[in-house]
Amino acid sequence: MTLRSLVSVAVALVAVFMLCAGGLGGFLGGGTAAADCVPTATSPGSASTITASSPGTPRRWPAIGDWDSDQVANAAAIVTTGARLRLPARGWVIAVATALQESTLRNLPGGDRDSVGLFQQRPSQGWGTPAQLQDPVYASERFFEKLATVRGWQAMPLTEAAQAVQVSAFPDAYATWEGPATQLVSAIANTAGLPTDGLAGCGFTGPWTQPVLAPVGSGFRSSDRPGHDGVDLSASRGTVIRAASAGTVRTVACNAVYADTGADWGCDRDGDPARTRGCGWYVDIDHASGLLTRYCHLNQPPMVTVGQPVAAGQPIGVVGSTGHSSGPHLHYEVHHNGDASPNGAIDPVPFMAAHDAPLGTRS
Repeated sequence: MTLRSLVSVAVALVAVFMLCAGGLGGFLGGGTAAADCVPTATSPGSASTITASSPGTPRRWPAIGDWDSDQVANAAAIVTTGARLRLPARGWVIAVATALQESTLRNLPGGDRDSVGLFQQRPSQGWGTPAQLQDPVYASERFFEKLATVRGWQAMPLTEAAQAVQVSAFPDAYATWEGPATQLVSAIANTAGLPTDGLAGCGFTGPWTQPVLAPVGSGFRSSDRPGHDGVDLSASRGTVIRAASAGTVRTVACNAVYADTGADWGCDRDGDPARTRGCGWYVDIDHASGLLTRYCHLNQPPMVTVGQPVAAGQPIGVVGSTGHSSGPHLHYEVHHNGDASPNGAIDPVPFMAAHDAPLGTRS
C-alpha cells in the first residue's frame, strides 16, 4: 500500500493551518491553549455538545487514495467518536494510526487469540463482548477512554501513546502510520466540519520545537563529513516531520540525481548513499530574523506548498530515505541571513538548544 497517493489526494482536499492554540478550545466552548491539550473525555455513550455527525457528513464515505470506502468509513467512526467525547484532534490521529496498524481499518471478526474489531481488542482482557467490539463506535469509545487515563499522552510520541493503550508485542510499529493517519483525519474532519487545530501537536510549545523527536546521528560538518551542512535525526520511516518554527514555505522540491551522470534519479523511490546525490523530497521554510530551516529525505511529496504559512509544530511531511541517503532519517539544517546555500548553514544543535528545543530530547 503506497502512502504517496494518499498524501496527494488528502492535500488536495485539505489546506489546514494547524495551530494548537485557540482552535479546538473555541469549538469546545473556550479555554487556553494548554487547556485545549487536556483530554476531557466523557464516559462512553454520554451526551456531548459535539454530535457524531455534522450536516455535511456523507452517508457513505468516498475512497481516499488507497483507502477504500469501508476503511474511510471506519476511520470516520473513530474521528467523530473522538470529537463527541471531546478529545483533541491529536487523539483522533493516535486512534486512527493504531487501527491502521492493528487491522488496516478493517472491522475484523477475529485475529490473534480472541482479538476482535478495528483495534483488535480482546474480550478476555475486559474490553467488551465480541459483538460490542465489532461496533466501531463502541470500540473507539473504549480506546479513547483508556487513552484519556494515560498521563501526558498529548506530548508523547504517537507510538508511545498507542502502546500505552494497546500493550502490543510490536510497540514501534505504530509510528509508521502517523503520516497517513494525519492525512486521513484531516480529510475526514474537513468533510465533517470538525476543527483540526490540534493536529499541530499539543505539547509542542514555544517559538521553536523539534522537527522530530529522535536521536542525533551524523553531526554538522564533522571531520569525516565536512560538507554535511546539517544533522541527521534517526527517526523511523513514516514519522511525521513538523515545522521547527512559524514561517512561510520557500521551497518544496525533489532533488535526487545519479552521482556519476547528474541524470534524474527521482523521488518515487529510496536513494542510495553511493549512487545518488541530493536532498530527495525537501522543504525550506523562511522564519523571522532571516532564519531558514531545511528538511530533507522526505518519504513522499510534502504536505505543504510554496508560499504557505506554517505554525510551529505543524506537520509538513514524513520521514523517508529519498535522495543521498543510506536509510530513513531526517536531515535537518538551519541557515541564517536568508542564505539557503552552504555559506548560510549553521550548526542546528547549539542553535536549537539556545531556543529551548534541544534536538534528541523532549522540550
